Amino acid sequence: MFDSQSELIEKIRLGEDSTIEFKRELPRRDALADEIAAFANARGGVLLIGVEDHGVIVGLDPHNLYQAEKTVFEVCRDSIEPSSSTFAQKLRLEGKDLLKIDIPRSLFIHKSPGGYFSRQGSSMRAMPAEYLARLKQSRSRVGITPPDRRFVPGTTKDTLRQDLYLRFLTEETAKHDIEDLLFKRALLVSEGCELRASVAGLLMCHDRPDDYLYNSFIQAVFYSGKTMDANYQIDAKDFRGPLDRQVMDAYKFVERYNQVSARKDIGRTEQPQYSMRAVFEALVNAVVHRDYSRTASKIRLFMFADRVELSSPGALANTLTVERLRYGQATRNELLARLLSEITVEDNVGRKVARRYFLERRGEGVGIILDESAALSGKAPVYERIDETLHLTIFAAESLQSAQPL
Repeated sequence: MFDSQSELIEKIRLGEDSTIEFKRELPRRDALADEIAAFANARGGVLLIGVEDHGVIVGLDPHNLYQAEKTVFEVCRDSIEPSSSTFAQKLRLEGKDLLKIDIPRSLFIHKSPGGYFSRQGSSMRAMPAEYLARLKQSRSRVGITPPDRRFVPGTTKDTLRQDLYLRFLTEETAKHDIEDLLFKRALLVSEGCELRASVAGLLMCHDRPDDYLYNSFIQAVFYSGKTMDANYQIDAKDFRGPLDRQVMDAYKFVERYNQVSARKDIGRTEQPQYSMRAVFEALVNAVVHRDYSRTASKIRLFMFADRVELSSPGALANTLTVERLRYGQATRNELLARLLSEITVEDNVGRKVARRYFLERRGEGVGIILDESAALSGKAPVYERIDETLHLTIFAAESLQSAQPL
């Protein structure tokens, strides 16, 4: 929200309202938690730290910016129930350092140290008992409904794109009432008397799902070096659209920079840095198993000279652990998995990855990632849980030229 500097400056000039709150300095932890929860319980908004109430930009001490950002994360995790998603960004306006905290509208109702708050106009208000009861009733299914079958706020029955949802309706059933069929497939779900797009429906049947589910896209960056250094950044892309398109675009991004070395023995031997079959499986797993309620983060794909790193927001589902990934199956988004198992992979890619559908649902994905990558590079890929993110590192195979004897 208010992503460009010009838009943000104009917003500061207009003053506080239901979408933005100014703070000269970072509030105490409990007060900060109340403010964040109030925005999350309403329509979302921005906390701008380093600006006076009347819109004068005073800035923050640069030495305090890192600690302020860390405090925001800790408050969201420890002082709000359930924990809230935010995106904190350090920026500079008119020569002053500010902290911008984006808070998306939540699918949950959040309780902070002061109770239950909501944003009304330019202030934070405690929710009256009757309002809180109605809100709980409207969101009561959140606790028992699978995450990918929950409704997406702000959507309607017309949000889904026809050319995309027809992929999931057979020729025999397409003659019947489309709305009813979309509801039966849980691409549409009910919120009271209204029909809204489900999380899975939006992710598979909209060309910009991140317009409604913040950060629901794949960000990819290629560095020619071994560190995350802007001086060595060669390419960067954000892949949006339905999830199957995101996977294909990210796959082709890796394929473009997957260097192939060769050596002449008897004939010619070629070896890529990465198994594209393993990369494909890793990307599909990332979009199927990510936690889409954690809107502060996106799926990130980083390519370096010696490795690929892929991170997906959300801890492992149920009781699955990193150590048991090869042997266990626990799908956070069962509906998404089912939908992706109905989408065919384009022929030229399908042959390379030995897949007809995006998801075969046999539980082989992690084994393919581990075995094919280790066979190629001699190093086993590494899965790590970092905070509430699952992180995968796949190491590049050594160039055949460098392995040749002198």
